[in-house]
Amino acid sequence: MNLGLHIRNAKSELAKVIFPTKGQVKQAYISVIIVVTVIAAFLALVDLLMSSVMSAILG
Repeated sequence: MNLGLHIRNAKSELAKVIFPTKGQVKQAYISVIIVVTVIAAFLALVDLLMSSVMSAILG
């Protein structure tokens, strides 16, 4: 394959990419942090509950 053609095609495809704005990146970052925090808290609660149940069962 011709290297020049490959580079032209890559530039053409890169021109079609829509990059997110700074605000969109910030909003997505905050959303991810919130979701990860909620899931971590839920898993910690489930772990604590299961640990308590197992301790009660095993004595």
